[in-house]
Parts: sequence; structure tokens; C-alpha cells
Amino acid sequence: MRTDNIVTVTAAEFHRNIGTYQDIALTKTVTITKNGRERTVLISAEEYARLKRRDRRVISAGELTDRQIAALRETKVPDQHADLDREIKDWKP
Repeated sequence: MRTDNIVTVTAAEFHRNIGTYQDIALTKTVTITKNGRERTVLISAEEYARLKRRDRRVISAGELTDRQIAALRETKVPDQHADLDREIKDWKP
């Protein structure tokens, strides 16, 4: 997100003018600080829903089905990205 879309406010200021900052949060992110440190963020319900839709479920390798494992084994890197192999050439687990 661009920084010009972020409004930073102290917790005390937010508390005094909560309605104003709720309105601002409809179009911009409101970062609320406490003791000079970012503590919470206020965003619109629409933005929250958008972010939640982007959530991905993380699973452990043990949860993969045999079909998913077979699909991973058969996966090939597209030729246009073959140069990325050099990034892991010296990689050691």
C-alpha cells in the first residue's frame, strides 16, 4: 500500500475522535500508535474482506494426498524461469 494512503494517529487522538478515524478508514489505512510505536491498524470492512479472501490455508507435507505428491513430482519449471536454478545451485538444506 502506498504511504500516502496511511494516516498515523496516537491512541489518545484516536480515542478522542474515533468517529472521524472510522470514516477515514473507509478510504485509507489508519495506523494507531501507543508510546510512539505502531500498535494497531484500522481498515474498512471491505478491505478486511478482500484480505481474508486472499488468505491461504497452510498444510503440512504429511497432509498431502498421494495425488498431490505425484503432481508436485511431475511439475516442471517453465523454460522462461530456468535461469532461477542458479539461485539454488549452492543451496544446502
